Amino acid sequence: MTAPLWRPDPAALTTSAMARFWRAAEAHTGRRFPDYPALHRWSVDHSADFWSLYADFADIRFADPPVEVKGPDRMPGTRWFRGATLNYAEHLLRRRDDKLALVYRTESGQTRRLTYAELRTQVGRCASALRHLGIQPGDHVVGYLVNGPETVIAFLACASLGAIWSACSPDFGAAAARDRLGQIEPRLLIASDHYTYNGRPFDCLPIIRALNSQIPSIQHVVVVPFGGSPTAEMPKNWLNWDDLLSLATSHQPEFAALPFNHPLYILYSSGTTGAPKCMVHGAGGTLLQHRKEHQLHTDLRADDTIVYFTTCGWMMWNWLVSALATGCTLVLYEGSLNHPDLSTAWRLADELGVTVFGTSASFVEACMRDRIRPRDVADLSSLRTLLSTGSPLSPDAFRWVYANVNGNLHLASISGGTDIVSCFVLGNPLLPVYAGEIQCAGLGMDVAAFDERGSSVQSQKGELVCRRPFPSMPVRFWNDPDGERYRASYFEMYPGVWRHGDFIEITAHGGIVILGRSDATLMPGGVRIGTAEIYRPLETIPEVVAGLAATVNREGRDEIALFVVLRPEHELDVALRTEIQRAIRTSASPRHVPRRILAVPDLPRTRNGKLAELTVTRILRGDPVTNRESLANPECLIVYVSLRAQLLQAEAARA
Repeated sequence: MTAPLWRPDPAALTTSAMARFWRAAEAHTGRRFPDYPALHRWSVDHSADFWSLYADFADIRFADPPVEVKGPDRMPGTRWFRGATLNYAEHLLRRRDDKLALVYRTESGQTRRLTYAELRTQVGRCASALRHLGIQPGDHVVGYLVNGPETVIAFLACASLGAIWSACSPDFGAAAARDRLGQIEPRLLIASDHYTYNGRPFDCLPIIRALNSQIPSIQHVVVVPFGGSPTAEMPKNWLNWDDLLSLATSHQPEFAALPFNHPLYILYSSGTTGAPKCMVHGAGGTLLQHRKEHQLHTDLRADDTIVYFTTCGWMMWNWLVSALATGCTLVLYEGSLNHPDLSTAWRLADELGVTVFGTSASFVEACMRDRIRPRDVADLSSLRTLLSTGSPLSPDAFRWVYANVNGNLHLASISGGTDIVSCFVLGNPLLPVYAGEIQCAGLGMDVAAFDERGSSVQSQKGELVCRRPFPSMPVRFWNDPDGERYRASYFEMYPGVWRHGDFIEITAHGGIVILGRSDATLMPGGVRIGTAEIYRPLETIPEVVAGLAATVNREGRDEIALFVVLRPEHELDVALRTEIQRAIRTSASPRHVPRRILAVPDLPRTRNGKLAELTVTRILRGDPVTNRESLANPECLIVYVSLRAQLLQAEAARA
């Protein structure tokens, strides 16, 4: 067995929240759990008992206690904590002292700080103003906002009174924002007047006007100045942020006691295969799941400072905000991590004393490719945990982190999704870290790898499934009254079992390797191939920066095409093509070897850094691209349209 890159500090085995909960579970059950797999097995075999015990451990405060924790035991259809009422925002705003709650930093260096006392007052004022505008429980309020304090304040104000929040970041174009926010018929739009990215300002007012005119349900528009100055040339019937707060008649938040599954927010799928799905997430399930992941799996503490580099259009923003329930300090960063260079994030972590650093795998890989050495540009000795998600983190990137960031930190690769606004598999402060592996399945999450027959497999590729219900499943999809789209999205392949759409391998010691999206599966000759199996050999070839695999249909058969981005000083000649093919054949199999390898200047990615493999496959098939607005770099698609034409011409000449 490969040696681990990291082992937990012996003190964590007794002092961490996971260790304390472990002891509480043993005392509660009268059983001994000799290892984490035993604790995990109890948590899924006796899930009602587990979630009830954890709710007590995390001090979840119900205004009305549940009459039943779980029932019936089926997917979909389980109802959690029936009869219970609570308020999500109340749990995040328990502190009311001078402890820093939020530190806001823009790429230009603008900094603002809010204590818990100040945040609580601002939320109270905002909620009072929303009530003045007629916002009631169940109404939809949407944001088109930067990752700043006002976004957190507006969201928590909605949660405090029972309104339902939804948001897009302002780098979404008008069509993409309308396709999402317009589906849910919001009454109120809160939007940033502009933002800055890579040193360039972007005016949002034209898009705000478009959204206001194209979404008939919007009754009020509130504009948040990005730079702090009042917004110029704003329609007279719009409010700026200060105007909104001036409507408040109270500064103290009032927390409505709401049913456990009362909708908290609506998140959206990427829209790759049609209109984005609107996923409604419940307040109680979200709170309970996020608390578990922060407290137990991340070992997040009240004295921590956590940053997750995200926008409010990615579910990691929702995950980050829930960390306020821990009483720690959140860093909100707005801007490009590449401005002025890739060292920006590491220097920020040093300056602000970040102890838990969250980012995308693509950012870590970019630092590795550019030979950045963070420990040389910043003092990262206080950095205790590094979180990575968005796409699989390669084994080489794991090793790079320990060699170049901090050799003693806990590197926790995590994976879940917008669908569950949380994680299926993630870190554990009591387990070792192995290169390329996520440490474990989350407590209460009955994760397995299934083959095509629905049988569980070990140490081989399978579909990521969850065999039992969990509280953070979507309450429903919006505009899906009979639940047909919901069932089709997760339960068609394995009835009664959640199929997530990822290929995974569960290793002999319980680690999880993510092998790519199963809905981006390549099937040359009818053999199912995960794209990650092609990408990993590319990491051994220094000339290659990154690659994307898609399928091309030739005479009724799917063949693999590989698009590669090369370092500027290299060309894709015969020798390099041969080297790429050899590496893939040796590491994977002859079936994995692409028939065509083409150099491209850029690879399309979603806004959270995932490769848009299905988008390229649709272009190569001649199908329309329906998710252009959800891509971070849609301008690069023109290259693939041109390459498709070349491929067709080559086939015609060959015929």
